[in-house]
Amino acid sequence: MALPRQGRKNLVWWVNSLVICVVMSTPLTVTIKLFAIYQEAYGETEIQRTFPAGTAIAAVLEQILQEKPQLAPWQSVTRFGRNQQFVTENTLLQDGDEIVLIPPVSGG
Repeated sequence: MALPRQGRKNLVWWVNSLVICVVMSTPLTVTIKLFAIYQEAYGETEIQRTFPAGTAIAAVLEQILQEKPQLAPWQSVTRFGRNQQFVTENTLLQDGDEIVLIPPVSGG
């Protein structure tokens, strides 16, 4: 038995909505490479964290600052890298990304 035309439209809308909900609610995991002051604070070279889909890279730094509040002075001078490319803080995360928080460094 076939669905009436209106029923098919509603079913298509429902399926499309369900797919969007599943995609938007699927968590993603990123690897965060730690350098300089971040590495000193954690005592590790990398960590993994999970975020909701649709999260901007700025949330990575926010999470780090919640975990290690002593890093707050570095917030305004930290730059972001994703998969070996410099990116802005509004760049959306994707599952499996390699994130780098880049504080100012000096050396010689």
